[in-house]
Amino acid sequence: MEFALAPPRQRGTTPASPADPWSAPALRLVCLDIDDTLIDFSASSSGALAAVLGRDDLWPLWEAVTDRHVAMVVAGDLDYAAMHRTRTQSFLAEIGQAVCVEEAASFERRRLELLRRSWRLFDDVLPCLEWLRAAGVHLAAVTNASGAHQRTKLADLGLARFFDHIAIAGEMGVAKPDPVMFHTVCLALGCDPGEAVHVGDKLDTDAIGAADAGLGAVWLDRSASGAEVPRGVHVLEGLAELPELLVCEFARVGVPSPR
Repeated sequence: MEFALAPPRQRGTTPASPADPWSAPALRLVCLDIDDTLIDFSASSSGALAAVLGRDDLWPLWEAVTDRHVAMVVAGDLDYAAMHRTRTQSFLAEIGQAVCVEEAASFERRRLELLRRSWRLFDDVLPCLEWLRAAGVHLAAVTNASGAHQRTKLADLGLARFFDHIAIAGEMGVAKPDPVMFHTVCLALGCDPGEAVHVGDKLDTDAIGAADAGLGAVWLDRSASGAEVPRGVHVLEGLAELPELLVCEFARVGVPSPR
């Protein structure tokens, strides 16, 4: 899939006539995952969990329990308001600590207080977002998180101003890699999936899911794992590489002049 980055003045113009030479479709939308793509969520969350527990070896179990409960929220089987408490009770039960509702709520309050103090952006995020805005493309945040806390997180970290649309699985009742998630975002911003690229840190959920939905697919492999990827999936080790990828791999013409 190849794109030509379209400046804002080109949006909504009449398509080229059939007699014109074929040219790459305009790249009109860049979708970005949030946690561990823009925000160093795993480091912050694992640190907060370790501080509350007094041990640092339980993050993989916490992630697994959380994934199960988020899936129930997305499916409509669990109310988001109760998810944190239920997830925490389940997690603590798996490590042999049976707690009541009030104790689970207290644990969660301590964890969230520590977490909110430690959220941080990756260093390459703001320069990349500034470049994308200057390039004139629409931007969407697309997350499998289950609640409006993602909007608060984006606002607290100064990211909300960059996005034209925010898609949260817990609010939509569908999650990546379901093509409906990607297609709904494209529809909201008035573009075809073939005019969009999605960037995220999970190979299956983000990159392969986007490719299967007809979007350009970019896997953000910050750990430089060297894992094999299917044809059509591009791999970056940081967002500082994204502008060059969009220009060199997805574009046939240069970017528009910065606004």
